[in-house]
Amino acid sequence: MTTEVHPNTDEANQAKTQNFEADVSRLLYLMVHSIYSDRDIFVRELISNAADACEKLRYEALAKPELIEEGGPFAISIGVDPDEKTLTFADNGVGMGREELVEALGRIASSGTRAFLEKLGAEDKTKEGAANLIGQFGIGFYSAFMVADEVVVETRRAGASEAWSWSSDGKGAYTIAPLPLDRAPARGARVILHLNDASTDYAEAHRIERIVREHSGAVAVPIDLIDKPGAEPRRIADGAAIWAKSKSDVKPEDYTEFYRGLSGQYDEPALTIHWRAEGRHEYTVLAFIPGSRPLDLFDPARKGRNKLYVRRVLISQDTDLLPGWLRFVRLVVDSADLPLNVSREMIQESVVFAAIRKGVANRIVQELTKLAESEPEKFAKVWENFGAVIKEGLYEDPERRDALFKMARFATSMHPDGGRTLADYVGALKENQTAIFYLTGDDSKRLAASPQLEGFRARGVEVLLLADPVDAFWVSTAAGYEGKPFKSVTQGAADIKAIPLAEGAKPEPGETPAAVATLFAFFKQTLGDQIEDVRASDRLTDSVACLVAPEFGPDRQLEKMLASHGRMGERTKPILEVNAGHPLIASLARRLPVAADKSLVEDSAWLVFDEARLLEGEAPNDATAFAARLRRIMEKALG
Repeated sequence: MTTEVHPNTDEANQAKTQNFEADVSRLLYLMVHSIYSDRDIFVRELISNAADACEKLRYEALAKPELIEEGGPFAISIGVDPDEKTLTFADNGVGMGREELVEALGRIASSGTRAFLEKLGAEDKTKEGAANLIGQFGIGFYSAFMVADEVVVETRRAGASEAWSWSSDGKGAYTIAPLPLDRAPARGARVILHLNDASTDYAEAHRIERIVREHSGAVAVPIDLIDKPGAEPRRIADGAAIWAKSKSDVKPEDYTEFYRGLSGQYDEPALTIHWRAEGRHEYTVLAFIPGSRPLDLFDPARKGRNKLYVRRVLISQDTDLLPGWLRFVRLVVDSADLPLNVSREMIQESVVFAAIRKGVANRIVQELTKLAESEPEKFAKVWENFGAVIKEGLYEDPERRDALFKMARFATSMHPDGGRTLADYVGALKENQTAIFYLTGDDSKRLAASPQLEGFRARGVEVLLLADPVDAFWVSTAAGYEGKPFKSVTQGAADIKAIPLAEGAKPEPGETPAAVATLFAFFKQTLGDQIEDVRASDRLTDSVACLVAPEFGPDRQLEKMLASHGRMGERTKPILEVNAGHPLIASLARRLPVAADKSLVEDSAWLVFDEARLLEGEAPNDATAFAARLRRIMEKALG
């Protein structure tokens, strides 16, 4: 694993060549070959790293001011040398020691490398898709190997008495060696790219300036360009924080480029929210709703990408500034009130932080609601991308539930493509309808075709089709909307007989005939402990049977989800509801008294039960027995 290049009795001062960790060779190969069409991105990534290094040192200097006594004001410089075919990115930020070099540059995004490789191997290798992946998996530094045959990092940690050089050709190994102090920066790092033959145009000052202005002009650290060796630095970005500027002074393209650097995505933001809060607490907020789903949207950790500054000092890059159900928002908050001389953990526990957190979430909900009302087509795209996440707030955040109900959009039995609000639903209630009916599941198409909806359709009653996993939870805890309770169509009695049938609907059967009632008793006896009861159904008009949950307890979908996660014991027994007017049921009722047909009716009882399970997306309890019964009935029918 390790080869000594320069023998030395002091091991700490030896140059060592080490192999990268597993998967890195493949990663670097993909960097060069699969993402080669989007080479410009490396400029943005290296500038972002340099800016982060400056922000980190600014924070550390709060406790140790001596760290910034040497090295001048924070700045990033980019030097081009067409003759030597090199491009150098330098910053006077925090720098790195030897172990930090190994940790940061030898292990390549240990938390995200495999996910990156899998995603890149399976999905989009286009320019935009690759750019998104680079930023989102934190491996931006290695984008330098798209344009360089060799990358050298010369660095000195702020306050350290030694400096180090890191170098690699990107082919599986890297070397770390001591760097003489007379060649080292006073603090910070220099990243020197030895450009490959296909990338020498990046050593042209005008090209680098264009890329910086397009992609990194909003970075909160000044950027200087050195047009040729020995030339005076020329400032090409002022380092003014974009969120500190007046909205009238920021161009839409500036917001977009800042968003891309903040989010690691290359799409357009769907909504930009920029405001300054004044009063009891003063803080500035710049927030973005992404135009597409981030790859980590459903990460179990549910962390957002939110930066917290205190008077322009970066305190944290992943602060808990928003509830988990707003984790898709990309956000910067700069506070004038939070203390700088306490730990980040203590800041997050402060009363001021709690007030900021509440105010930011409320404002984002208000802006989303406003977008839904003023630009419904634009909001429809936001809801398509993030509705399933926002609905987590209906379950987790009762305080904001009413506000979220106003923006929530639903697919229904009448509008399967979605876009229906609860206000729309309540406005279309039928005569004698006292509840908001819903059906939960895991497949929207299966829900739309569910036999559970037949009786509701016959009366023109709209049913919410809820296919996201969180739906089964929030709808069971929400009291209702506009005084109308939520009621599952798969639980208890349908309670819809009082609602008149729609014009042209098939008349309902009258009282259950005695022969059919006897058949139901036989079904119950045959199915035994598989069911709680067998009864005539009010909700079926065409199908033979369906399964419903008892009146009390979880509905069918919620129970299924809880059981799959081991969060409940034995499942409750379903009720088998049967369409008493169906021709098949009438035929079976006639055959039941015939001794020769009893086994046929018994097989039919099981097949009716298994059919009801299949319509819910569940397999028969006993596939072998199901096949045998089906075969026997087919043989009798065809014999």
